[in-house]
Amino acid sequence: MLSSFFLLAETTGDVADAGKAIALALGIGLGALGAGVGIGNIFGSMIQAVARQPELKGELQGIQWLGFALTEAVVFYGLIGGLLAYVLV
Repeated sequence: MLSSFFLLAETTGDVADAGKAIALALGIGLGALGAGVGIGNIFGSMIQAVARQPELKGELQGIQWLGFALTEAVVFYGLIGGLLAYVLV
């Protein structure tokens, strides 16, 4: 699939734009993958913590949602940064 991008870039003569598009897609994809792993870790840890001490569920739930929001924000920062780099460079 990657070779088809380079073939398309060679036919149009704009290799730099194709390289930037591939870099943007890889950056956003890896950012989303990292966030997915982080969010899975947060919720898995929450399940284990509540299973060990159910009386702390209310206190842990606020921390869980804060961690979820901050982890998800990283994806949006990566998306915005990637788009800015694609447009401005």
